[in-house]
Amino acid sequence: MIRLRPTTTIGAKLEDHLNGEQLSISQFSHRSGINSGSLSRILKDRKPISMGELERITAAMGLPEDYFFEMYIEECFTLSAPTWRRIHPFILRSAQLNRPDCVKRIASNLLENLTYIPKLFDVAEELFRQDYKNSALILYKIISEGEKYQHSERLALCQYRIFQLTIGHDLDDNLKAATIFECYIDRLDLPHQLDALKQLSHVFGSLHRWSKVETLATELHRLANIMYSSKTGLKRTDQYSPTHPIYYYILYSYLIRSTVYEEYEQYDKALEYVSLYEDGSWIKEKSEESANIISQFKEWAAANRLLYRLLSGDLDVLDEYVNYISTIEYEIPTAIYKILLAANFYNFNVDHILKRFECHLSYKTFSNRLEPYNKPIMTEQYAQLLIEMSVYYIRNNYKNAINFLLQGLELSLQINSDKNIIRCMTLFEQYRHLPSPEEISQYKLYVSKIQSQNKRKTKVLIAHG
Repeated sequence: MIRLRPTTTIGAKLEDHLNGEQLSISQFSHRSGINSGSLSRILKDRKPISMGELERITAAMGLPEDYFFEMYIEECFTLSAPTWRRIHPFILRSAQLNRPDCVKRIASNLLENLTYIPKLFDVAEELFRQDYKNSALILYKIISEGEKYQHSERLALCQYRIFQLTIGHDLDDNLKAATIFECYIDRLDLPHQLDALKQLSHVFGSLHRWSKVETLATELHRLANIMYSSKTGLKRTDQYSPTHPIYYYILYSYLIRSTVYEEYEQYDKALEYVSLYEDGSWIKEKSEESANIISQFKEWAAANRLLYRLLSGDLDVLDEYVNYISTIEYEIPTAIYKILLAANFYNFNVDHILKRFECHLSYKTFSNRLEPYNKPIMTEQYAQLLIEMSVYYIRNNYKNAINFLLQGLELSLQINSDKNIIRCMTLFEQYRHLPSPEEISQYKLYVSKIQSQNKRKTKVLIAHG
């Protein structure tokens, strides 16, 4: 009977396999493509296994590719001194095989030696670019922990990446992420600051914190204007350049501020900013890209001029606004929401418009000609659209009014929007004589979920108090 050695290493596992399959080293060498001398040293734990050798051994043994990953991590630190030549490809392959747990274990071990931080940061950026978000997020958090007492640009960029990778549909979580990141923004280099300010404005906009949004837009304009006005400027071929040309951010800062004043219901002031982002004559660059950007802002300006007149009470502009936005598919859901706002405020009928665009009343994500729309903003706005639809149908005595209200409440619960939840509950209680027994039962279920959410929030506040 063959006496097996303890199976504590990959070499020992390999020896068990050779014995069990009655294979010689030479035969396994042929099967795996690893020379016999290397295999012999691996079997005796005298040779650190490279990532390429690990993959070939695992395949030749007929095992899942990540079968030895946890053992490999141990051997990287016990059988020999860790080397980046082995660790780097292992981290990449762990991310590709969706093993963020392995990324976390090996990176946490490396953190004992702070000289590895720059290398870990580089691979985190590599994973970020390749869209391996879970593994990248783990690395950024580990690096941030290692550099928490530093005031480095690398720490700030890690916090920015964590912010980008954390933002989702939960508005409460988004607020926490934005609040943590905000204090790092001025440590970023200027190109990163432009995109970061824009993204922060989206988060606070979805939370209806318009004073904060205005502050961020003002800072965005200040920085972009400084960069665009400088003699050297910023070349798009630099090591990092912002997502868009610098002049885009100047125009976008005007667009943000027009939205702020729209929310303040100061439509004359909003129109002043419309005029600013409508005018691209000052842009020095003459290219297909600049023409496309200028055209997009002019399109937004034309739509918003009509919208602000409508929201101001000029109902004669309704047909012109509807006909204009009907040619721009990605603007239709937002336009329907705004039209419902006006209809509910000024008490006019838009049944014909809702019928015309009924296929656009389901939730969709859209892109304009420059980039995708921000998902948290669009999701929160769709919740508001459902609520406004309910208000409109209640006002016109339509049977399915409460159904839309419950849909709005359900989505508001999913995204954790306190503002919308309160409005939905207020409307339901106000019109409690309208819902059917089934709708009342559904409402009670949502209220129970709200109470559970509030208990969890209270526990978190106490824990961090």
